[in-house]
Amino acid sequence: MILDLNFLIFAAFLLLIVTGIYCLIATLNLIRLLIGLEILTKAVTLLLITSGFITGSIAIAQSMTITLIVIEVVVIVVACGIVIGVCNHNKNLDLKNLRKLKG
Repeated sequence: MILDLNFLIFAAFLLLIVTGIYCLIATLNLIRLLIGLEILTKAVTLLLITSGFITGSIAIAQSMTITLIVIEVVVIVVACGIVIGVCNHNKNLDLKNLRKLKG
């Protein structure tokens, strides 16, 4: 039973990693880029909780996960501020237009 649970968690982790990396690589929209970053951090959170469950040190895994969530929120808020600034300046969210900026 534990082996089946570990397999399902590992499959979910791989699915999240693949989905997050695809969002980061394949898109040119800044909002989708932030969503891909969020999906990747959720995969790392799942990995931390799973490794804490398997090794038996759940308290350390939970504290590391809470720290990761706090850092993730700060990064996403700053990135959203940058995206809003880019949207106000360029009137769109396309990454190709950011390459044209000078100065």
